[in-house]
Amino acid sequence: MKHKDIIFGLDKVFESRVRLGIMSILMVNDSYDFNSLKETLNVTDGNLASHLKALEDKGLIVMEKRFIGRKPNTSYAITREGSVRFRQHLDALEDLIRNH
Repeated sequence: MKHKDIIFGLDKVFESRVRLGIMSILMVNDSYDFNSLKETLNVTDGNLASHLKALEDKGLIVMEKRFIGRKPNTSYAITREGSVRFRQHLDALEDLIRNH
């Protein structure tokens, strides 16, 4: 393997620690609401919103807005494509660690 190929399988969309956190949480939960993501990842509203929008625009997560009682609630879930691409990214990371 050429030296430049060792990071070939890594997906650039997951380079951010916030996006890694979002995807990791959504891989193991059916859905997760905005405020819980914000609290768990310890990020600001704006920072989280921009990362969620980027992942949503790429079709990796979906947003659902609903009301719980009278309060609006926005939650997110991973898509099938998001799950596949994130697993591929994790596999590439594991390969990088194991073989280099």
